[in-house]
Amino acid sequence: MTRVVIVSARVGAGHDGAARELDRWFTRRGAHVVRADFLDLLPGRLGELLCSAYHRQLSTVPRSWDWLLGALGTPALAGMTRRFTALAAPRLRELLGDDTDIVVSTYPLATHAVARLRRSHELTAPLVGYLTDPSVHRLCVSPDATLTVAPNETAARQARALGAGRTIVSRPLVAPGFHPAAGIAERLRLRLELGLPRDRSLALVVAGSWGIGQVGHTAADLRATGLVEPVVVGGRNDALVQRLRKAGYQHVFGWVDRMPELMRACDVVVQNAGGLTTSEALATGLPVLTYRCLPGHGRANAAVLHDDGTVPWVRSPAELATALEWVLRSPVEAAG
Repeated sequence: MTRVVIVSARVGAGHDGAARELDRWFTRRGAHVVRADFLDLLPGRLGELLCSAYHRQLSTVPRSWDWLLGALGTPALAGMTRRFTALAAPRLRELLGDDTDIVVSTYPLATHAVARLRRSHELTAPLVGYLTDPSVHRLCVSPDATLTVAPNETAARQARALGAGRTIVSRPLVAPGFHPAAGIAERLRLRLELGLPRDRSLALVVAGSWGIGQVGHTAADLRATGLVEPVVVGGRNDALVQRLRKAGYQHVFGWVDRMPELMRACDVVVQNAGGLTTSEALATGLPVLTYRCLPGHGRANAAVLHDDGTVPWVRSPAELATALEWVLRSPVEAAG
């Protein structure tokens, strides 16, 4: 039986979401799949501290992520970051052993950690770098990867320009629950089950598993258009959920296990440039708008999705009303 090791990281939900669907894909084909979190491969509490620092940065000083991501794109700092991944080598060697047939990485630092083992000939199994975002940062790519899988042609071109070897384009994997509603009857039934209004157009506001970004402003801007009722998913950000409920928003969810049903119940998704959310919404047949996107990778993703015609990047409240009028008038055309 083929042994596949998938290495991800609990940094948001995008990397883990990709790993989960890759696990499903390989398992259906008879492979034995082992999944690991790169943060757990680091010594001591370093992984937890790294995750907490990233979360705190995006929550409190999000604009600094623009600067840091740019700095990490320079050869010097990118090289230092790649060397940092050597700290995971001991546990990674133990995880991979001698019987691993394929290693798939959905997280940039994990990709470089595995690549180091390939360069030192401690690992002979092929390494697949699975890109989870529409745009590609220098740290997402390793020339030592046997194969790089990109979600779109733009990402593939960017990866090759940054030194990736063999690169292919494959539509992002999403959970099978993300599919279009069977019809208006299913949509109305789901709205009843989820406590949503049946007679209003609904805009689903999603800001990742951490609920980070200008979520409150987005909900207010949507309501101000008079065109939609905002339905907000705050993820694990309990403070955001409570704040919005106190502000009078009636349809606010925290962490949800029914995201496919929520999407099928709504008319449009408004997100801040997360790759996973976009893929899930498009698989559901919903139009998607990017609005008040996150700095750094959020803006980079928004630019790629906008330029290739996949998802409009809305940059002002006035543009938001115009974009909503368009997608609500022709949702099928807008979605795809």
